[in-house]
Amino acid sequence: MALLLKTTRFVESQIDTFLDVVSDSAMLFQLGTEDYLFGRIEQFEERLSQVRELEKKADDLRITVERYLYERTLIPENRGDVLAILENTDEVVDNIKETLMQFSIEMPEIPELTNDLWLQTARASVAAVEQMVMAVRSFFRDLAAVNNYIHKVYFFEREADHVGEKLRRQIFDLPIDLAHKSQLRYFAIHTERISDYAQTVCDRLAIYTIKRQL
Repeated sequence: MALLLKTTRFVESQIDTFLDVVSDSAMLFQLGTEDYLFGRIEQFEERLSQVRELEKKADDLRITVERYLYERTLIPENRGDVLAILENTDEVVDNIKETLMQFSIEMPEIPELTNDLWLQTARASVAAVEQMVMAVRSFFRDLAAVNNYIHKVYFFEREADHVGEKLRRQIFDLPIDLAHKSQLRYFAIHTERISDYAQTVCDRLAIYTIKRQL
């Protein structure tokens, strides 16, 4: 990372910590989803509280790195790429928090029959985020490995789409009223969409990687 940014270990440590926060948020999303599905609402709310704190920490870390880079980095073209990566990655945490928060606000009644597909969708989305974190780390440390992790992000994003479609079809086959189906569809889509945000980060990361290899 220091070779890319020509800056201090301070920035390296801040970006590493930022990526740890993103990874922790994804794992808490999975645990929170499991807690909600199995009726452990108090634990679910604790997960949400933790994610709120992590989101704030991610914002603080991103802003700290941005300010440092604007003030001290010597390579503005690389600086722009790094700032964009941080901002796009931060959006993943924002959407994890937003999805859990909406569960907390609306408290949708999720039929037990859908639990398996719901968990599969959440796990695929979380796996996409975890591989995205590895891709971003590699961008700073091992450029040759970036595309391998990006490939895995795309795989898990497709898996989330595939399982998410099954989940939505199952929801609309249930003998429940249309309003309830629509509400569940909303939450299913947002659970699936977390993988889309990870893919968006990697779409841009792939371009930045090519730029660095030229």
